[in-house]
Amino acid sequence: MNLDQARFNMIEQQIRPCNIFNNEIISLFHLVKREKFVPKNYYNIAFSDLEIPLPGGQTMLAPRVEAILLQALNVNKSNKILEIGSGSGYITACLAKMGDFVYAIEINEDNKQLAAQNLIYAGINNVSLIKGNGIHGLATKAPFDRIFIGGALLDIPQEIKSQLKIGGKLVGIIGQLPILHAVLIERVKENEYLQTILFETKVNYLIHENVNKFKF
Repeated sequence: MNLDQARFNMIEQQIRPCNIFNNEIISLFHLVKREKFVPKNYYNIAFSDLEIPLPGGQTMLAPRVEAILLQALNVNKSNKILEIGSGSGYITACLAKMGDFVYAIEINEDNKQLAAQNLIYAGINNVSLIKGNGIHGLATKAPFDRIFIGGALLDIPQEIKSQLKIGGKLVGIIGQLPILHAVLIERVKENEYLQTILFETKVNYLIHENVNKFKF
């Protein structure tokens, strides 16, 4: 596989057509080597427009979904970030490159270890990987400037939204199959949030027993 050509094709054929106009996002997908964050047996489809299986029944989001969510989150260098569901660590790495520090929660120990190895290999050290239940956020480190939720939920819990700073932003995917929506939530006042629908999609829910009872 010609990795440079495959990466170029991913960016030009999947990401740019989704109205990704932020040059920092485009640069991220060149800089953070996606193929280094996928399980070895899926190496050949690292740049494909699909979700890649991870340990514990979880998946890595498709590149275009990742790009749209990252652009909407609009991370800057001073941001303290919470990531719920680190998976293989790819988005963790992107967030770390964009922001100041990332607290990443992952329930699956195999994924946590995979992410830790991948982040070390990539030379990224402004991340704290935490094994835990992401449905509650991380109140001990709140408030956060940005929150990234790496899988679908029926809705975003108030407990998580309340961990945003005023002016902070959160991206996630909500709803009930077959139709899910990626959303941007902004905390505009102490008790006021603005929610914007970004696009329709279909992704895996975060680890759960069923869509009415989530288990993180």
